[in-house]
Amino acid sequence: MQTRETARMSKKRVFAVVGILASITAVLAVMLYLMIIALGNRTPDDQTNLNQKLSYTYAAAAAPNGMKLHVLQTKPAYVTLEAIQNNVTLAGKVGINGGFFYGNQLLSIGVVNSLPVNGDIGNFGAGGENVKYARGTLVWDGASDSLSVQIARLASELKVKDHTRFWAQGGISMSLGDDDRWVAQTVTEHAPFPDDERLRSAAVYDDKGTLYLIVSETKGSLAEFREAVVDSIGDGKLVDGIFLDGDGSSQLLSNEASLPGDNRPVVQMLRIVK
Repeated sequence: MQTRETARMSKKRVFAVVGILASITAVLAVMLYLMIIALGNRTPDDQTNLNQKLSYTYAAAAAPNGMKLHVLQTKPAYVTLEAIQNNVTLAGKVGINGGFFYGNQLLSIGVVNSLPVNGDIGNFGAGGENVKYARGTLVWDGASDSLSVQIARLASELKVKDHTRFWAQGGISMSLGDDDRWVAQTVTEHAPFPDDERLRSAAVYDDKGTLYLIVSETKGSLAEFREAVVDSIGDGKLVDGIFLDGDGSSQLLSNEASLPGDNRPVVQMLRIVK
């Protein structure tokens, strides 16, 4: 037989449970409201440009060694470097990941028209240097509309005709024209984890100046990835290129494909804007 005291305790439990559920519902409602407000306040630059008419060609390639590659083929004049502090697939911008980073600091050269993309000139992590080591840096010279790979530690060392019309992306030299010495060069440039099975990314160009932005879907060593690129991209006419950051940072977004790596945010990307 239930006593009055027991009945009062049961009612208290019911009221407590109802109160907790009401609190949870209120919190969820507030979170939903804030999400709606945030989405409504997004600027056009924050929103995806996947439906814009951009000048690139997408391709997926299965290399003879088994590596699967995703490629965005374009002209370097249609590309820029941009700090995003986000996963490429969440940034809503067509392109691939860029250079090495730590936290929110960019450890590779990342400059557009002599300005670092991740902060003020002279600030550590802004993009004005390949930190610690001189490394392969892909340079587009707007005055001559030409690409080159230059080994440099500081962005100020790069040679272009017009320092107000160029971009430069730091990475690791691929040495596509020197199969005998490319491994030694990656050792000199301190390429991280060359023998590990990891996702990989690169930016390479051919003898017509066409730029290929490449991200692997499958894991492989640096040598396996380089072999896959040489065998599958550019019809045997590649000139040179650089390895970009790899592993979970290997990311790509286009209207045709979305590769998030391991979903981590990256500091900077190579973005197709035209």
